[in-house]
Amino acid sequence: MKTTLLENQSIVLIVDDERFIRMQLRFFLEQEGYRIVEAENGREALAIFDQLHPDIVLLDAMMPDMDGFECCTQLQPLDGIKHTPVLMITGLGDQNSVDHAFAAGAIDYVTKPIHWPVLRQRVKRLIQQSQLQQKLETANQELQRLVTIDELTQVANRRRFEEYLSQEWRRMARERQPLSLILCDVDYFKSYNDTYGHRAGDRCLQEVAKAIQNAARRSVDLVARYGGEEFAVILPNTDVQGAAYVAETICFAVRTLAIPHRNSQVSSYVTLSAGFITQIPAHSLDFEGMITAADQALYQAKAGGRDRFHHYSHQSHTVSLG
Repeated sequence: MKTTLLENQSIVLIVDDERFIRMQLRFFLEQEGYRIVEAENGREALAIFDQLHPDIVLLDAMMPDMDGFECCTQLQPLDGIKHTPVLMITGLGDQNSVDHAFAAGAIDYVTKPIHWPVLRQRVKRLIQQSQLQQKLETANQELQRLVTIDELTQVANRRRFEEYLSQEWRRMARERQPLSLILCDVDYFKSYNDTYGHRAGDRCLQEVAKAIQNAARRSVDLVARYGGEEFAVILPNTDVQGAAYVAETICFAVRTLAIPHRNSQVSSYVTLSAGFITQIPAHSLDFEGMITAADQALYQAKAGGRDRFHHYSHQSHTVSLG
């Protein structure tokens, strides 16, 4: 394997069992400004691809042991191949060989003897198309993130909350595992806004959102701004004890932020009330009832004096953190 030293160049992986062909391709493409990596057989090509993730693969169709068609097929499951075009170089110009190349995953092909101006344009075009595709996918991912994130608090928004709760409701129903939902509300937030102003209120919500996010740390947990000063936490595969622990952690974390709230009727600092429900979802029901139950539990936490969490059940109970 040979490489040049300029790391900012597009990487071209040349795969050919004939050393002279590799030398020709290397010389020509280096003159075009590419960084060249060589492999003399399909197995070496697979190892190099997995290590370097080149920008394009120039793959000879006819090689001993593993031909280019088989190599191209084995490239397809590898990480990074989605954005790496494979250009097949073949001495076979019949329809079956061309169809075989595309069926194996090649994006385009050139025939031997190589027409160098054609190769130049195809390599350039395929790399540019791949880079443009990656930029578009990144932009689309960012757009998708923006439409599912609450702008102020940077946690999930109401839309994302409902999508994820529906998704996890169906998944937990299939797996017969518990799903927990916590609804949280900042105590006397209207009074906080009236006392300190809306800009301070925004900063308060941002700090509260961070505290809740830190309490629900698993990758499968989702923290969302449900509306106004209300937040929701979705906890898949979480039983009553686990949900109670997270609810307690959230309430405690908000208290320890020690955000002054002189007109709170609970504390001299900002506090939070929470209600939660845990159940094993059923296919015959939907998640709306779960939201209603968590909301009822939240109401009970407020009625019980706030700065506490309440579990919805037939034998409901409230836990004070004061």
